[in-house]
Amino acid sequence: MAWVAGLPIFGCMLVMGFPSSISDPKALAFRLFYTLSYLAWIVPLGWLQRVLWRRGASWWTMAAVLLPVSYAMSVINAVAALENLASAEMRAKVTWVWVFGGLDGCWLALIAFCGLQAMVLHRAALRAEGERLVLAAQATRDAELRALKYQLQPHFLFNTLNAISALVNDDRKRDASRMIARLGDFLRTTLEETRGHEVTVGDEVVFTSAYLDIEKARLGDRLRIDLQTGPDTLDALVPHLLLQPLVENAIRHGIAPRTEGGTVSIRVQRESEALRVVVENDWLEEAASEGQGVGLANVRARLDALHPGAHALEAGPFGARWRVTVTLPWRVSPPTKEAG
Repeated sequence: MAWVAGLPIFGCMLVMGFPSSISDPKALAFRLFYTLSYLAWIVPLGWLQRVLWRRGASWWTMAAVLLPVSYAMSVINAVAALENLASAEMRAKVTWVWVFGGLDGCWLALIAFCGLQAMVLHRAALRAEGERLVLAAQATRDAELRALKYQLQPHFLFNTLNAISALVNDDRKRDASRMIARLGDFLRTTLEETRGHEVTVGDEVVFTSAYLDIEKARLGDRLRIDLQTGPDTLDALVPHLLLQPLVENAIRHGIAPRTEGGTVSIRVQRESEALRVVVENDWLEEAASEGQGVGLANVRARLDALHPGAHALEAGPFGARWRVTVTLPWRVSPPTKEAG
């Protein structure tokens, strides 16, 4: 870093030195000596400045250390030039004022180098702080999403166990056994770690179908499913566990209270640069007053974390049915590389 920060000043010293000294070999030798010695001095000077920076030294402390150190380097330059480059006549004319004046050597250049490196260090610190803030925000969002995901599991499990208990009380042991088997398969899939907080529509549909098998075991022919996905939507990305809580709400608040049961419709389609997911169900007006429970609030919170300001979620009656519409940015899962 010392060389990079010092190169602009090195260039300036060359430009300033050559026009005025090209006709005077002695003056040219002095200028070249100061320029090259400047390049040598910025290495230890830059190291010292970085040490002070890493230790959190204040600007006043660094100035109090770097100014005398760089001045001493300039005095050493003047003495070395005087002893090695000046003629006896020149040495006879030189006074101590010239030696300790400092400004005629490379002191100003070394001071300018320290100032430039301070700017570089400050910018690097700002960039590192920005990266730390981004990582902290990502970690916070990841923790929030995981907490929301884990919130769904006991909520769903509690409802399912109640349903199994009801089947046993109704002496529907075969249906209860089938439901327990489906529950085991579903929980095995749920507890598996995914690669992230998003999955493809195809994976989410398969996962939701496993949940629907559980509800089919409980409701039988009273539950009818109408699932339609656009041909180009299966690779689109959606939040994991997006459909399951929406479908669970539809069944719990819409289908289960109806003696004749009803139909849950699931539509996934692309609309320009957006993905639209619609879940509809037959409903009872009195059941709607119970609200949509934990599921809808959980989905809304996860959408806020994953797509802040870039999504929409609407829920409400739509004619004789209840409709939930989720609109997401269109994003497609990158193709996986096949092993060679």
